[in-house]
Amino acid sequence: MARVEVSSEEPEHPVEAALLPGTGWRASRPGPQTIRLVFNGPQHIRRIRLRFVADAHTRTQEFVLRWVNASSEPREIVRQQWNFSGSTEEVEDYRVDLPGVIELELVVIPDISGGSAHASLAEMRVA
Repeated sequence: MARVEVSSEEPEHPVEAALLPGTGWRASRPGPQTIRLVFNGPQHIRRIRLRFVADAHTRTQEFVLRWVNASSEPREIVRQQWNFSGSTEEVEDYRVDLPGVIELELVVIPDISGGSAHASLAEMRVA
């Protein structure tokens, strides 16, 4: 149904572990990371669920979710920052109406201050 492209991943935490039930994805290096779903054919997407689980240190994470159809440049669905300070989990559940999607892209900036945090994603569900 889709090809998955990822900027980096730890062998023990591949991106498939976030797209299917598993332990989640984790980047192999610090800094901004991208997960891109490239669909075999146009999809009508109505729901996107993201779940991030934080490690022990305090940080502000930002993510950007974009979509592309056959006749457009990437369009932003949402750009959001989250402070992991006392909270250890962020869950976002978006109801959308996106016809003809050929690509869905998630960019995660794990620490907007430029620290050494590694991006991770516990779960990504698309329907």
